[in-house]
Parts: sequence; C-alpha cells; structure tokens
Amino acid sequence: MKFLVIMPTFNEANSLAETVRNLFASVKDIDLLIVDDSSPDGTGVLADSLADDNPQITVLHREQKLGLGPAYIAGFAYANSKGYDFVVEMDADGSHRGVDLPKLLELAGDHDLVIGSRYVSGGGSHGWPLYRRLISRAGNSYTSIILGAKIKDITAGFRVYRLAFLMPLLEGVSAHGYAFQVELAWRSRQAGGRIIEVPILFEERAHGASKMSSAIVREALWLTTKLGFRRVFRLRP
Repeated sequence: MKFLVIMPTFNEANSLAETVRNLFASVKDIDLLIVDDSSPDGTGVLADSLADDNPQITVLHREQKLGLGPAYIAGFAYANSKGYDFVVEMDADGSHRGVDLPKLLELAGDHDLVIGSRYVSGGGSHGWPLYRRLISRAGNSYTSIILGAKIKDITAGFRVYRLAFLMPLLEGVSAHGYAFQVELAWRSRQAGGRIIEVPILFEERAHGASKMSSAIVREALWLTTKLGFRRVFRLRP
C-alpha cells in the first residue's frame, strides 16, 4: 500500500521543518507532498530545500492563497496521478503529531476513512484554553447531530482516506476553509464509507498564527445548515 501525506502550507516557515522531521521520525516509509500557496514568509523556499535533501518529499507551488479545500484537492489529484492507494491529511503547524500517525495507518487497510480524533476515549488536546475546548466540542457535537453523521470529531483535519473511495466524492465539493473537512466527512458517511475514529493528542501550535477567521466560521455554519437541509429532504450531495 502506498501512502502520501499531503501538507498544505501558508506562512509556516517557523514550524514546517520540525513537523517534517517528526513525521519521518515516526514513519519512515511514506511520501510527503507539501502544497504551498505562495507563502510570503518563505515557506515555499524552505519546502524546496527540504525536498532537495529528501527524495520522499515533493513540493507543489500554487500561485495564490486559495484555501485549505482547494489545496487538498490539488494534492488528491497529484496522488491519484501517481498511483497512491491512500492519502493522509496533516497540518504543517505541528498540531498533528507524527507519533500518532502509525495508529491511523494501521487501520487504513480496513477502512475508507480513518480520523485522528480528539473526542473519542483516549483523545484530547494540549495547550488550548478552556473556552476553545468548549467551542470546539460544542461545534463538533452540533454539526454531527445536525448531519446525523455519528462522528465525534467531524471537524478533525488529521485523516487517512482510501483514494479510490475519495476521488468520486470530490465532484461538487464547495467548501474552501475548515468546512472542507465537514463536507468530506459527511459525503463519506452518505456514500456508506467504512469510517473509524482513532484517539490522538492535538497540540496547540507553537509558532505562527491560526488561519481561523470569521469568514471561515460563517462558511462552516452555512455549510452545516445546507447539508442538514439536504439530509432532511433526502437530497443528493
């Protein structure tokens, strides 16, 4: 089985190298695609340097910042063209620990989607204040209930997809921000995918600023409402 980690980046020059080191320290037999949206802080240049030193790393440069969803879709297309069997979604800011990845990969062969979850037994987050934990948990609970998805961490961004299952789901995907994760999880459930959640520890980023914004939050709320409407009236994705 061939696995490709896809790591979107935008202004992650302070965290990328350490995240990549931790990834390969935990899983040596894996490839990495860094998708950089022309980061003005030099992340793309750093990524190229890392690729020069490691043949398992490839860099995909995009001309402008287009959002998380389009970055992953570009990565999925690359993986599909190169014959990979599975793709891994992983953040570049260190919040997704390389040490947790083997647990996800171990279950990938028997599932279409493996989610690294903060909200199953044994999972959690480190470095978040109480209010952020409450907002995240409430948002996940609300979204999962509205969509009937039965996924405890539906917004999680640390995932492994079976590529043959994933590619047909991408047609018509509309979300650009973190709502992209919600939309794909919902589509996976609607398609009858074999989904499992694996406990992971989410680490608050040590460098840089969160990409979360009011626009991203509004997109997620609108998407949840729209998908909930489709669920009630049994409309196709």
